[in-house]
Amino acid sequence: MALPLHATTGERIWHYTFLLICVLIFGFLIIPILIIFPLSFNAQPYFTFTPEMLALDPAGYTTKWYGEFFSSSTWQRAVRNSITIAIFSTLISTFLGTLAALGLSRKEFPYKTAIMGLLISPMVVPLIISAAGMFFFYSRLGLQGTHIGVILAHAALASPFVVITVTATLVGFDHSLTMAAASLGSSPTRTFFRITVPLITPGVISGALFAFITSFDEVVVVLFVGSVNQRTIPWAMFSGIREQISPTILAVATILIIFSIILLTMIEMLRRRNERMRGLSAA
Repeated sequence: MALPLHATTGERIWHYTFLLICVLIFGFLIIPILIIFPLSFNAQPYFTFTPEMLALDPAGYTTKWYGEFFSSSTWQRAVRNSITIAIFSTLISTFLGTLAALGLSRKEFPYKTAIMGLLISPMVVPLIISAAGMFFFYSRLGLQGTHIGVILAHAALASPFVVITVTATLVGFDHSLTMAAASLGSSPTRTFFRITVPLITPGVISGALFAFITSFDEVVVVLFVGSVNQRTIPWAMFSGIREQISPTILAVATILIIFSIILLTMIEMLRRRNERMRGLSAA
């Protein structure tokens, strides 16, 4: 945002100071991630820049760690587990979170604040506490060490993101549209699927993407609730750092970063589309 022509000297100083602070914070958050990219091509099995890499010598770079990731049965099993668990947990959390958001959006719904606080509590409670509680609870039900147990655990963690996203979409929802449909003889079911659902779909999809990312990146709960048969990519990376340090982990991290950027870009596009549909921004 440009400074107005009538800005005082103090306002100009604060403006550029604020920009500098933002740049420093952005660099502090992004630089560690950017360092992973070149290190994932390190020809040596180290997590440091070699003299060849610093000299930009082609001999110091290789793609063998990416080849090891795509050819390793252990890593590919982790990929399948991550995708399977993330997809099913996303479906469950999206369905439950959307229903909860639709209920909370009704004016006559009682104790909305208390129920909303309860629904988003998994975001507030430390993961280690949630993981320990799920471990003892699922052990009694015989779900510990099963795919169903991990899927349900991830769905519980991802549901708050869906609730918040869909609720935010419903805040600007024009209820006069549903009232007009009802006055024209449309049934509640037809009104819901022909008017409500199309308008909240961008918010639902955004919530689903957040839920997918939450499940795909989660490692603490799966360590407690899962077993070796449910080893996911984050679990495999965590184990690799502890047991055998290899740049393959950096190659996997690079792939995950690119994947996350694609998903976040999709979320931002959906957010802007949702704003245009609600008339909050220019087309």
